[in-house]
Amino acid sequence: MKDPTVPAVEDRKKFMFYDTEQNQAKLKIRCAYDGMSQSQFFRMMLAGYVEGDENIMSYVKKCKEKHGMQGQQKRNKIEQINKEKKSFEKMMALGEEELENIFDMIEEETDL
Repeated sequence: MKDPTVPAVEDRKKFMFYDTEQNQAKLKIRCAYDGMSQSQFFRMMLAGYVEGDENIMSYVKKCKEKHGMQGQQKRNKIEQINKEKKSFEKMMALGEEELENIFDMIEEETDL
């Protein structure tokens, strides 16, 4: 059975990064336990991140704070924009594509 998460050959890009041998072993074990490959895991996490999944974004925010990544002022600005986005979304009942276009324009103006 073909893996539905694998992109077409012409659309593929390779990601590569380094981590510890211990984390690699733990990842292999955890993925096997959850019945997925490492590639499937990373594609799912990547999709959740780029789509702005609230759970993943919350974890990213926590990691930024823990490791001192990105300034506090910038993290606060991102948090403010996200709150405004949610409020605006409820108020206008717009679809995701329309909202993305609007907030892309706002971010360009604020030079995040």
